[in-house]
Amino acid sequence: MMEIPFGRGERMVYNASAPRGRAVLVRPHCSWRSACDPDETGRGRASERAGCPVAVDRRGAFAAMRGLESDGVVTIRILCVGDVVGRPGRGVLADHLKDFIQQRDVELVVCNAENAAGGSGLTPAIFNKLLDYGVDAVTLGDHVYRKKEVIQVLESSDRIVRPANLLSSAAGRRWIVVPTKSGRFQVGVTCVLGQMFMGCWDSPWPAVDRALNEMPAEVKIRVVDFHADASSEKVAMGWYLNGRVSVVFGTHTHVPTADARVLDKGTAYISDTGMTGPYDSVLGRRKDRVLKSLTTSMPQYFEVATGDPRMCAVLAEVSPDTGKALSIERIDVHGRIHEGGPYDADDGRPQKAGD
Repeated sequence: MMEIPFGRGERMVYNASAPRGRAVLVRPHCSWRSACDPDETGRGRASERAGCPVAVDRRGAFAAMRGLESDGVVTIRILCVGDVVGRPGRGVLADHLKDFIQQRDVELVVCNAENAAGGSGLTPAIFNKLLDYGVDAVTLGDHVYRKKEVIQVLESSDRIVRPANLLSSAAGRRWIVVPTKSGRFQVGVTCVLGQMFMGCWDSPWPAVDRALNEMPAEVKIRVVDFHADASSEKVAMGWYLNGRVSVVFGTHTHVPTADARVLDKGTAYISDTGMTGPYDSVLGRRKDRVLKSLTTSMPQYFEVATGDPRMCAVLAEVSPDTGKALSIERIDVHGRIHEGGPYDADDGRPQKAGD
């Protein structure tokens, strides 16, 4: 819950735990609870007594909050999008991201795109389209170099990061600082790979420390994508960075977790945002192909699925003054199936053994 004084004993109260959020103007003789507690419709209960608070929607509440900037009160919203899987995942972003940004007044979008091209890797064409859709910063994971053509983007763009715990000789930036959409604030973004069940690379712990220490001290808002498999390692990273970064969002498993919360020192955390891609699948791949492989022990080509595409993400409310998070909310936006199948020309050529 967040309170902002208005004078004459009045205050704006924002209840982040209510569905879609509720904000009310509370006068001295009233309790916030009567208006902020959600009823069965998901709206706040407003007392019938004259002069008591009336619930307003979240956009209106934060518009009022931004009106208090002269008193030093301001927050911004950061959307962290989970692993984009192939054309179905890109289609959801193309259809819905700009509207979502406008409707929810999002200032920055961070998106993991390591599966965006044909289900594995990223191409320059897709990278540019993601920026056109409204993405501000792209993070990657263990498939960072699966499409070799992305190396030129990694070497030239200041809107994309590769995992910070790869060797120093690896192409790409370990961290970036990007402006918010309004241009008023700067946000530091980095990503690291987990070690448990993942692969052989440097430890993520000193790597994330180095990335954060190298960021300009005046950049208070910082976002970390922890691309890891084990929930225990992800939870540990959340506590390790608690109070030092604004958001830690987990990626890689493609399955959204139910543990989104703000930790006690002001870091918004979730173990995994889930994928942005087809959920009528096994982690984004055709069910029949995966099941045949599992039930026969015979190899199969795991083609990207198409059914039930969704954008899964988290939306965090952050104070630019302190870099601390005030709330975090899971996002699940349902999309539509695009004609033409799971692949198009932007996916690049299929990867072959030895590439």
